[in-house]
Amino acid sequence: MMNQQRREFIKKTAFGVLAGLGAASGLVPAFSLEKTVLPVWDENPVAGKIRWGMLIDTRKCKKDCQLCVSACHHEHNVPHFTTRKDEIKWIWKNSYKNVFPTATDQFVTSEVLNRSFLVLCNHCADAPCTRACPTEATFKRWDGIVAMDYHRCIGCRFCMAACPYGSRSFNWQDPRTAIHDPSLAYPTREQGVVEKCNFCSDRLIKGLQPACLEACPEQVLTFGDLNDPQSDIRMLLETNVTMQRKPELGTKPSVFYII
Repeated sequence: MMNQQRREFIKKTAFGVLAGLGAASGLVPAFSLEKTVLPVWDENPVAGKIRWGMLIDTRKCKKDCQLCVSACHHEHNVPHFTTRKDEIKWIWKNSYKNVFPTATDQFVTSEVLNRSFLVLCNHCADAPCTRACPTEATFKRWDGIVAMDYHRCIGCRFCMAACPYGSRSFNWQDPRTAIHDPSLAYPTREQGVVEKCNFCSDRLIKGLQPACLEACPEQVLTFGDLNDPQSDIRMLLETNVTMQRKPELGTKPSVFYII
């Protein structure tokens, strides 16, 4: 009971501080902050609730372009290790068969099979990683984002085993040794913790779009509130046939693909 009261007090206090900082700096539009502090999303869309989502139009994405990857990794101080075991990835590209291993490739054109598909954390509505974590280091926020508390992470990697999308990385080495151009926008991590895409929650609180979206010159990415029928992402979802990764698992990914 005491822990619950303490959590509620800390949560309300934090929201008040954020609201004060946003108003003072002029960085946070009122609508943006309001959406950020709304209750957790549930399966049935309810007026006033929010669920952030992303739509990737793979038809526009150029195979050799890495601008979104570079922007994300620089913004969030993602280390660059050359060995496969040590590599840390928040967003990257992969083949059709690796991104959609359970989807049929019958009669899929060679052009589609040869595309590079962006991959990131799916921020699932029913995220198995959050249930697997024994310390609540990985948790689902009130706005649908599956977030990480690096200070709570004990490096057990249960969340990595539970994630069916391979969207998490483990810091086998000190990541700070492989950051060549540090960014002041986001804190660095330590050896022995898991990390992943955070849907740029650090930028959303400032009223900014995700770094990957801003860096893309081809308008491949659309980000917005899946629970808002008037949002750009909802309108695109309703007028295009889309795919999700491994939808049969029932995790309800918040990342969609136009093929």
